[in-house]
Amino acid sequence: MSSIESVLTENRSFPPPVAFARDARVKSLIDYEALYERAAREPEAFWGEVACDLHWSTPWKQILEGAFPETADSEGVRWFVGGTLNASLSCVDRHAHSWRKNKAAIIFEGEPGDTTVITYGQLHREVCKAANALTSLGIKAGDFVAIYMPMVPEAAIAMLACARIGAPHTIVFGGFSADALADRIADCSAKAVITADGGWRRGQVVPLKHNVDKALEGVTSVEHVIVLQRCSNEVAWTKRDVWWHEVVETASAKHEAQAFDSEHPLFSLYTSGTTGKPKGILHTTGGYLTNAAYTTKMVFDLRDDDVFWCTADIGWVTGHSYVVYGPLANGATVLMYEGAPNAPRSDEFGGSGDGQDRFWDIIERWGVTVFYTAPTAIRAFMKWGDQYPAKHDLSSLRLLGSVGEPINPEAWMWYRKQIGGDRCPIVDTWWQTETGAIMISPLPGAIPTKPGSATRPLPGIDVDVVTREGVPVGPNQGGFLVIKRPWPSMLRTIYGDHARYVSTYFGEIPGMYFAGDGARKDADGYFWIMGRVDDVINVAGHRLSTMEVESALVSHPKVAEAAVVGRPDELKGQAIVAFVTPRAGMVADDALARELRAHVATQIGALARPEEIRFAEALPKTRSGKIMRRLLREVASGSTARGDTTTLEDQGVLERLAQSFAHDD
Repeated sequence: MSSIESVLTENRSFPPPVAFARDARVKSLIDYEALYERAAREPEAFWGEVACDLHWSTPWKQILEGAFPETADSEGVRWFVGGTLNASLSCVDRHAHSWRKNKAAIIFEGEPGDTTVITYGQLHREVCKAANALTSLGIKAGDFVAIYMPMVPEAAIAMLACARIGAPHTIVFGGFSADALADRIADCSAKAVITADGGWRRGQVVPLKHNVDKALEGVTSVEHVIVLQRCSNEVAWTKRDVWWHEVVETASAKHEAQAFDSEHPLFSLYTSGTTGKPKGILHTTGGYLTNAAYTTKMVFDLRDDDVFWCTADIGWVTGHSYVVYGPLANGATVLMYEGAPNAPRSDEFGGSGDGQDRFWDIIERWGVTVFYTAPTAIRAFMKWGDQYPAKHDLSSLRLLGSVGEPINPEAWMWYRKQIGGDRCPIVDTWWQTETGAIMISPLPGAIPTKPGSATRPLPGIDVDVVTREGVPVGPNQGGFLVIKRPWPSMLRTIYGDHARYVSTYFGEIPGMYFAGDGARKDADGYFWIMGRVDDVINVAGHRLSTMEVESALVSHPKVAEAAVVGRPDELKGQAIVAFVTPRAGMVADDALARELRAHVATQIGALARPEEIRFAEALPKTRSGKIMRRLLREVASGSTARGDTTTLEDQGVLERLAQSFAHDD
């Protein structure tokens, strides 16, 4: 019997003492390179040791089955074949039955200012009660459950309860419309919806239950709607509706979790496509949880005394992996915040000011040590002013993270100085809904950082930059970002449409997973993400990264935010159009436009000088904060927005931009 099989058989409750131990720290570049080489040389042995950090009920018989490329008639990649586990046991039970029983699992702060602290022992009881409640309503393993909730602890409890009974969840961000919700519920034929009477956002109640009622007008699969009372918001009621406090709070706190096959579906999560309906990205239990737990520990140098705050909503994959599953699998203390980053606490809870220091207030009061947020948020903080973080003691912070899109160097430097006090390392992470977990990131203290670069891939991840034919490009040459070997947390399919999965991710580059992003790799092996391939502009035969031009614009002291796209040009092939939001107090006029065009030419070269500068009070963004450059390209080209726009946070922004173009014409 191998050492791995031995520890799985003899000790299934706690992390075994294998070579890749829970306390392992990659302390230097030499350590990183040694571990990376070992993982590349023996990938299955490496991932087998990593997976031993979880609670397995049955040892696996084979670590990896299948290989790239995926095809429509292939069996598909499978990880930890024959092994069984339950995600809830790894995230909750083993901590509740250890010294962590009375350790805080979740620290919650609502937008009004209300707070709750839930220990691992309490979390275990609540998850068991919620699992029993779902079972009493007829939900069984394999039934999809849609979750449409505010950012409250009950949302995480609902996720873990679904995992506990083997019912895959599909979470729909609470800011989505009823139509978007209906599409997602219908696509997976969800049997139940878990929601709330409402949620708080900038002092207003988001009518979640009302949206569910509207969404279900044309959906027949849903048998029950479980409603959490959060805002005392008046709601309509039907015979399918039940209150959370009536079915969950009265349920038994004892529940025996069943072990499921490693490839049992854990969740589907919908991500937008440029055309057609959103894609239901399906993740399975063993591989996903292995990589979520591994990357949380490695990238964030996670320690038992940390207070870990990832600002993402659980409606996004970042919230799945780095608010719930990854941190809790490691026994961490997670902070959850419900509302907007510029919402002040209400008077009832001692609020004052305009709220633009809310995040820094939270960090100070709760002693946050690890802070993980998006470049869009960082640029908003820059725009609001340095005086807000300066008001607060941020000395508890020891590590900062960035996620969602490439961070421009100017924002990186501001983040490090104003928030990190020039002492906190920054982990700039690249990954996707499809990858399930972080793929490229510096390891703090081991990999030297370069502002704007995600640096190097994590051990166990084989990425490269290649031509359309799959040939690696030279240093600092732009190409297509690909993953050349399976990884545990990779998506298994697009739910209900495997042919679309194969054509989308394996139909572009021979034998490789194509991430859809452009990138370049420098002479040190550092990856520079150029954004979606559609965001690379070809000007007179020269490929320019929109990210590079945007970074040049944002480095100007009068610019708060910028988005760059290309539009068709008869002479150059494509012309550069820049949408710019000036900093507060700046005059957006022709003189500033000329100044910015000259600035870009100085920073990059005359070829990168924007053909047009368009000033905008705001840019079209998804509800997770990503700029929707596809829509900007359509506006710049004079056409109307096509494809899926359900993730757009403010439909009015797009309309105002289109009107601006029409008036100028």
